[in-house]
Amino acid sequence: MRPSSCDTFVALPPSTEGQRIIFGKNSDRPCDEVQEVVYFPATDYAAGEKVECTYIEIEQVAHTYAVVLSRPAWLWGAEMGANEHQVCIGNEAVWGRQSADGEEALLGMDLVRLGLERADTAENAVTVITELLEKYGQGGSCMEDESSFTYHNSFLISDRKEAWLLETSGKYWAAERVEGGYRNISNQYGITTKIDKEHPEMRAYAQSKGWWDGKTEFNFATVYSFMTTARIEASGSRYCEGKKLLEKSNGHITAETMMDILRDKDSGINMEGMFMTTGSMVSVIPTDPDLPGVHYFTATPDPERSVFKPFIFVKNLHPLKETSSPSYGLDDPVKKKPRFQSKPDRKHELFVKHELVAAIIESHKDRGRKITEGIRYCSL
Repeated sequence: MRPSSCDTFVALPPSTEGQRIIFGKNSDRPCDEVQEVVYFPATDYAAGEKVECTYIEIEQVAHTYAVVLSRPAWLWGAEMGANEHQVCIGNEAVWGRQSADGEEALLGMDLVRLGLERADTAENAVTVITELLEKYGQGGSCMEDESSFTYHNSFLISDRKEAWLLETSGKYWAAERVEGGYRNISNQYGITTKIDKEHPEMRAYAQSKGWWDGKTEFNFATVYSFMTTARIEASGSRYCEGKKLLEKSNGHITAETMMDILRDKDSGINMEGMFMTTGSMVSVIPTDPDLPGVHYFTATPDPERSVFKPFIFVKNLHPLKETSSPSYGLDDPVKKKPRFQSKPDRKHELFVKHELVAAIIESHKDRGRKITEGIRYCSL
């Protein structure tokens, strides 16, 4: 499977304006898939309780943090989101030497949600995700379809002071701390020789497979990927284009900068076609713990034609009704085996309204231009 979707970005001081961390992600998914934005409050659980993820049930923890998630409406996990401690996580599909065609387990999107619900810092999220990965594994179709679209996962995780890049291959993983500047990830391994945490058997496994001789400097991307780092840096890739767009605004990166990057179609970051950008997120996290983080979500496809709507963690939050899809419970085709025998209507209220506006933009040039200009103004 050729990498074909998603880009995630983070910018930290001194690359940003003010003492802020800017996080952004486009979720590129099948063009007919609905992405919803949902809020779950902090919750306490009794000993022995379980949590049902997309495909498997796992042990619940005593306390989960409040989270806001942007997720494909058919599954439990999330493509991206944030929690009350201003931890932000986005994931990417990656493929490499190791097969991703395993049994149903935790999806990378489940791990995003679990990391947000259980970790109060970015580094702790790395620990949460890797421990769950080693215990339960990753696997299962990542599309609401019988085609069994599977992949390994990389994660970009940030909080108020730093970011972490976590890349996985089966149960093996490597993590790199990012303490300043900017970083972006796409659908290729990006950790090279700077490895700050790793699976204790990751190098030995690679050596046993003949991927590494045990003598040369260990480069995670080269060893575990189909492609060398030269291919990752190749001109024309979305990764390279995203890096250029960040560099262009280095020292002055703002929420508006990140939204512009996510809306960029020439680079392929704002994707069109059978796989398209179905949801986008930009978070602005002040390094000052007394200031709130602001999380912007589209909850609709194509950020160029979507308003980024702000969310702030405050007390007594109400459910996000207009961006929540219908629930089908145990009757959902995802829950029945064999899975995916039909597709119910998952469109939420905002999605339906967006479809009407998108049609107007497409068919009425002048009116469409005014609407698009208004969308840009409303987003900030």
